[in-house]
Amino acid sequence: MATDRSQFQSPNAPDRGGLFGWTADINSDQWKSFIAAFLGWSLDAMDLLLFAFAVGSIAEVFNLSPEKVGLLFSVTLFSSAFGGALFGIVSDYIGRVRALTYTILLYSFFTGLSAFSPNVIFLLVCRAFLGLGMGGEWASGEVLVAESWPKKHRGKVIGMVQSGWAVGYILAALLATLILPYFEVDLGWRILFLIGVTPAFLVFYIRRNLSEPEIWRKTSRMRKEKKLEDGGNEFTLSQIFKGGLLRYTISATLLTSLCMLAYWGLMFWVPQFFAKPIEEGGVGLGLKGFIWVIPLNIGAFLGCNTFGWISDRLGRRPVFISYLLIMAVLTYFFGQSTTLTQVLILGPLVGFFGTGFYSGFGAMFSEIFPTRARGTAQGFCYNVGRGVSAIAPPLVGYIAGMKGYGSALVTVSIFAILAALVVLTLPETRGKELEI
Repeated sequence: MATDRSQFQSPNAPDRGGLFGWTADINSDQWKSFIAAFLGWSLDAMDLLLFAFAVGSIAEVFNLSPEKVGLLFSVTLFSSAFGGALFGIVSDYIGRVRALTYTILLYSFFTGLSAFSPNVIFLLVCRAFLGLGMGGEWASGEVLVAESWPKKHRGKVIGMVQSGWAVGYILAALLATLILPYFEVDLGWRILFLIGVTPAFLVFYIRRNLSEPEIWRKTSRMRKEKKLEDGGNEFTLSQIFKGGLLRYTISATLLTSLCMLAYWGLMFWVPQFFAKPIEEGGVGLGLKGFIWVIPLNIGAFLGCNTFGWISDRLGRRPVFISYLLIMAVLTYFFGQSTTLTQVLILGPLVGFFGTGFYSGFGAMFSEIFPTRARGTAQGFCYNVGRGVSAIAPPLVGYIAGMKGYGSALVTVSIFAILAALVVLTLPETRGKELEI
C-alpha cells in the first residue's frame, strides 16, 4: 500500500497540475478500490431502485394500495439496518474486501430470485434478504476507499463513490423504460428483477484485484495481539456505545435518519409522481415518463462529486448544511410541478442537492470513528438511519392518497431542515488523520 503522500501537506494546499493534477497522488491499488466500491454501489442502487419503477405493475398484479406498496419497499430499508450493522462488524473482523464480496452476492441473488415471486409474501422475503446485502455494501465499500486513499482526497473519492448511486438510478430508469411499456404487466417487472442478478459478476474483479487497506491490516494484527487501547479489544458494537464515541454514534445516527427520511420520502415516489395523471397530483407523463428521472440523476451525479471537492476545500459541515437547506427549498417547488418543462428545470437541481449530501456521510464518519470499530460504526449509524427511513415511503404514500403526490413531497422539506440542524452537533473533520 502506497504511503499517504498528502500527510505532509495542508488540506488547503491546491491540487497540483490543474483540475486533474491530484490524480498523480493516487496509485493503482487505490484506483482499484475506488472502481470496486463505485461499481458495487452503482449496482446496489440499480437493484434497489428497479422496485421503485416496478411498483405500479406489482401493485396491479397483487392488488396493492400505495400505502401497502410503500410498506413493501420499507421492508428492504428496514432490513438494510440489520445488514449494515452486521456487515459493518464483519468488515472490522474479516476485512473490507471480503465483506464487500459477500454483500454483493447477497443482494444480487435475492434480486434475481424475487423475479419468480408467486405472491407478495415470497417477494417480501426476497426484499428483506436483499436489504441485508444492500446495507452491508455501503458499510464495506465506503470504508474501503476511505482507508485506502490519501486524506487530502478523501472527500473527493467518497463523493465519486457516492455518485454511483445516481448511475444506478439511471440504469434502473433506462431498463424500466425499455422493458415495462413493452411487456405484459406481470412479465415486465419480473424481467427487471432477473436482470438484477448481474452485479454478482463484479465479485470476480474484486477477488482478483483488491487487497485490504494497510491501516486495517495493522489494526487487525493489534487486535489479535490484544494491543488496542481505549477498550479496542472489546466487541466492536459495544465500543461505539461507550466513552467518547457514544455522542458521535447518537448524532451520526440521528443525522442519517433525518437525511434518509427526506431522501426516500422524495426519491421513492418520483417515478410515480412523473407517471401519475395531473388530477391525481402527478405530472401526467405516463410510464414513458420514467425516462425523465435521468436528468434528475445527472444532477445527483454532479452533486455527489461536487460535494466531495468543495468539502475538501471548505469543510464537511458548511457544505453539508448548505446542501440540505437548498434541498428543502427546491423540493417544495418541485412538488408543485405540473409540466415537463418544470420537471426538466427543477429535476436536476433537486437531484444535485437532494442526493449530493450523501457524500458527506462516508468522509465525516470515517474521520470521526477509529479503524478498530469504523466498519461497525458506519454500518450501524448509516443503516439504522436507513431503517428509520422505512416509514417515509408509506407516509408519503398515505399523504399522496389524500392530497396527491405533489403535496406529499412537501413533507420532505421538514426532514431536510431538521437534518441540517443535527450537522451542527458533529465536529469539523476535514484533513483529519484516521485513527487506529
